[in-house]
Amino acid sequence: MTHDRTRSRTINAPQARGVLARRDAVSACARFARTHAVLLVSAAVAAATMLAVPPDAAYLGYFDLKTLACLFGILALVGALRNAGVFEATARALVARFSTCRAAIAAIVGITLVLSMIATNDMALIMMLPLSAATLLKAGWERALPFAFIMQSLAANLGGMIVPFGNPQNLYLFERFSIPLVDFLAVMALPFAVSVLLIGVCCAVFAKPAPRVPEARLAQGRPQEPPAPVDRRRALACGALLALVIASVFRLVPYPVALVAVVAGLLVLDRRALRSVDFGLLLTFACFFVFAGNMARMPAVEEVLSQAMAHNALLASAGASQIISNVPAAVLLSHFTDSYEALLVGVNIGGAGTLVASLASLITFNQYRAVKAAFGRRPELARQTAGGFVVRFTVFNASFLAVLYLVCALWS
Repeated sequence: MTHDRTRSRTINAPQARGVLARRDAVSACARFARTHAVLLVSAAVAAATMLAVPPDAAYLGYFDLKTLACLFGILALVGALRNAGVFEATARALVARFSTCRAAIAAIVGITLVLSMIATNDMALIMMLPLSAATLLKAGWERALPFAFIMQSLAANLGGMIVPFGNPQNLYLFERFSIPLVDFLAVMALPFAVSVLLIGVCCAVFAKPAPRVPEARLAQGRPQEPPAPVDRRRALACGALLALVIASVFRLVPYPVALVAVVAGLLVLDRRALRSVDFGLLLTFACFFVFAGNMARMPAVEEVLSQAMAHNALLASAGASQIISNVPAAVLLSHFTDSYEALLVGVNIGGAGTLVASLASLITFNQYRAVKAAFGRRPELARQTAGGFVVRFTVFNASFLAVLYLVCALWS
């Protein structure tokens, strides 16, 4: 009997290892799907359009190489500057000057808005949301966390609209239509000013002026580690490379020259920044190009979208952003208009609204869930739910979108 049991365990051991391996593989696939949901959806949609429009030589014309190159350079250099401690040190220094919840949220949201102008909206949130959570939790202001995250998302989406490289769709449209910088700024000045005003009013009205809780600590009961010192030499070198990439965006430097300089420079300065580039975002853009290029070649789709853009381009672009996100909306609808003004404004204000209207909004939601998972035992966080966050997020974003659309529609 003992021999039989030993033999049974021996026979079942490889099977058990196989079961565990399969579970690990399924778990890894699930994590990848959650992390790269937008990429997977964009790839699936692009693949679906390829059934209607089989690959041919015209596919090569779909891809805007300059947009991809500039976006790669900005993502890599922002990562290098973050690794050098520049953004965290600057943000902490500014936030530390404020002692009430309202002032701290205003500072955090303001920094996010400014960062979105130089580091893209996605990267601004990736850098600032964790710092925002750490600051509010340590001060005992966790009740204000959902509101702070929502305002940061709006600040990132709407703050980056004022410059060509603030939002990915701006970078694409700036190149697609060869928009002069002065004209770009003139078109986006009104929606940007209204956005800043709305964000400021919300921070003043909805953020409570609560003082710090003296004994507030992180859930682990350990004081937060001090930030690493800024690597000044590396920060200056990366800043110079970032200026070179921005110059290529403004067509002052050939973009291949800037791309080679960034890769060569970071191979010396910070190889980790090159490895940490969000290649999923770049692949998502490539899928968007395929999707938009194929859709533009479908007669039925071309007729519908051409009529929609001719009738009300602002409404069509803002509305499409709510369903397929503002970046693919910009890429797709750019094929059906020769006038960029309404499209540019529409896809930018369209970043507000639904949770899928912008990739930055999904980043915000994922970060909120991560904070809830890590610190959910705190009473104030335990009472908050992901569903409640989505409701508040949608109410604020829909209100912003309605006001911005009415102002822009009346002004045009």
